[in-house]
Amino acid sequence: MFSEDEKTLSEVAEKVKAAVEKVPDVAEVRSGIVPAGDALDVEVDRVKAALEGVDPDVITKSLEDLISGNVTTQIQEGTKLVDVRVWIPKDVRRTSRDVENLQLRAPDGHLFPLNRVATFKRITGQPEITREDLKRVVSVTGRSDRDLGSTIRDVKAILDEPQFLPAGVRYTLGGLYEQQQIAFRGLLQVMAAGGALVFLLLLYLYESFRDAIAIMLTSLMAIAAVFLGLWLTGTELNISSLMGMVMIVGNVTEVAIFYFSEFVDFPHPGTVRDRLIAAGSYRMRAITMTTFAAILALLPLAVGIGEGSGMLQPLAIAIIAGLIAQLPLVLIVLPALLVLSGATRRHKKIPLGEDTGH
Repeated sequence: MFSEDEKTLSEVAEKVKAAVEKVPDVAEVRSGIVPAGDALDVEVDRVKAALEGVDPDVITKSLEDLISGNVTTQIQEGTKLVDVRVWIPKDVRRTSRDVENLQLRAPDGHLFPLNRVATFKRITGQPEITREDLKRVVSVTGRSDRDLGSTIRDVKAILDEPQFLPAGVRYTLGGLYEQQQIAFRGLLQVMAAGGALVFLLLLYLYESFRDAIAIMLTSLMAIAAVFLGLWLTGTELNISSLMGMVMIVGNVTEVAIFYFSEFVDFPHPGTVRDRLIAAGSYRMRAITMTTFAAILALLPLAVGIGEGSGMLQPLAIAIIAGLIAQLPLVLIVLPALLVLSGATRRHKKIPLGEDTGH
């Protein structure tokens, strides 16, 4: 939460903490208010300072030099210059009474105690001041025992209620959620850039928008299969599952290119339908073997067997879901898309025995 009013920010932090604690499966909620210890507020009386013949700003500067010290010179140690700070001994400024009795010197040379020209106020439990982008901020933190997406939705529903946050107070969501959103945006950009590069590669290979679009649609349908697999297994969409989605798009595209290349370069003449079926039958064994080998290799991770499998389980489930859909997509859906889009017309072969006229 951001606000310039320290009192309002402290009150809002406690209010938000109490509300977030009621969200299911949220624990260890902290308001973010960290007491920095007691403080002593010194207020100089201008009238009394004038009677001593001292300017109030001079008193403030003298008090700062006595308590915080003043860098007067530097000494060289090796290649470094070390500041030399001059201030009064600790036993002279140990307690608030010691500070009140500090002796200050007026311009005419006489000494007077600080309590003669100033009043003192003790502030107990003063909170630490934290700023972000020059704005005063308090961070309410917590830990969720369920998926991050549903937890964030519940928290946002509370914070977005009318009149929950007073005027002048705004909030942002940070921590793990912020890092997740940054990673999501990065992966989506990678996926978009990869899809564009693959589409350009297909255009370069086959010199046809219809061919390229048909193959890319097959890859995009594999993404739908990944979402379906995550939903059926109750797996959340996270960084790991998104990485699996990116990998499955590349894998399905590769297999589709092999199938289409088999169709284009089919050595025996015949109708388009015959060649599509023959290309599928020739590629079926290779596609099936690689698909099942990959599924069996990822199966232990998908069921959570082994140390550290929980982190990679969404990745394995996403890839397996895409691989299961890969076989029918490439061998059934892709040929249908090629026929419907008319992409097969430019790849027709001349039947045996037909006179070409040459």
